[in-house]
Amino acid sequence: MTEVELDSDAVRLALDDGVATVTLDAPAVRNALTVEVTAGVREALGSLPDETRCVVLRGSDEAGAFCAGGDVNAMLELQADAMTLPEAVDHVVRDTADCVRRVYECDLPTVAAIDGPAVGAGGALAIACDLQLLREDASVGFGFRRVGLAVDSGLSYLLPRLVGRNVAMELVYTGEKLGPERALELGVVNRVADEDEFEAELDALTARIAGGPTKALTASKRLLRRPDDSIEAAIEHEASAQAVMFGTDDHAEGVESFMSRREPEFEGT
Repeated sequence: MTEVELDSDAVRLALDDGVATVTLDAPAVRNALTVEVTAGVREALGSLPDETRCVVLRGSDEAGAFCAGGDVNAMLELQADAMTLPEAVDHVVRDTADCVRRVYECDLPTVAAIDGPAVGAGGALAIACDLQLLREDASVGFGFRRVGLAVDSGLSYLLPRLVGRNVAMELVYTGEKLGPERALELGVVNRVADEDEFEAELDALTARIAGGPTKALTASKRLLRRPDDSIEAAIEHEASAQAVMFGTDDHAEGVESFMSRREPEFEGT
C-alpha cells in the first residue's frame, strides 16, 4: 500500500492494487464534515494517482464513525466572526454539499465502507457513492428533523433516486436510524458484513471492481447516472459510448479471453 501525501491532516489517501482509499480521520468530531474534512476530501479526490481504478470512502478506526454529519459548531464560529445566521448557514451548507457533490461526480467507481454511524450529511456522503457496504454494527440515518432542519447536502436529489419518493419521504419524516437489515431491505446499502468479515468483504468487492475494464465501467456509470433519459435517448448515448469501448485494450482482451475460454485480465486501458 502506498500512502499519498496530502496537505490535509483530516483526511488520508492510500493506493493499493488500483484501489484508492480516502479515509476521514478527524476523531475529535467523529469525522463530521468540518471545513478541514471537506477540504481534505476534495484534495484527495483531486490527487488520485493515475493507476486508480476504484475509490473507497471510509472513516478511521479512531473516529468511531463513518461521518457524524455536518459541522454545526462552524455556524456558531462564523457568527462570532460577524456573519449573520443566514450567511453562516449558507456558507457551511454549501461547503458540505459541495463535498458530497464531488464524491457523487467522481468519474471512477466509488464504494462507501460504512464502518460506523453515517448520520445526516454523513448519510448523504455515503449514498453519494455508487455502492455501499455496511458493517453489521453500523447504521445510516437522515435525521435532520431531530435538530429541526430540512434536508441538505444533496439528499433531496440522492435519496429519492436511491429508494423512491415514498420511502425517502418516510425516512426524512421519521428520522429512522437504519440498522443493517432495514438498510439492506430498503436498498440504502448493497451489502452487509459482520465485523470479522467486513475487511475481507470490502477487499473482495473492490478487487472485483478494480480488476474490471475501468473505461467501460466509468462509461457505464455515466450512462446509469443520466437524468431521466427516454429509452431512445438512452440507446443513442449507449451507442456513442460503445463506439469508444470497441477501441479499448480491455475490449480486445475481453474478446480474446472469451474465445480462449479463460478469465480476462483487464488492465484498465
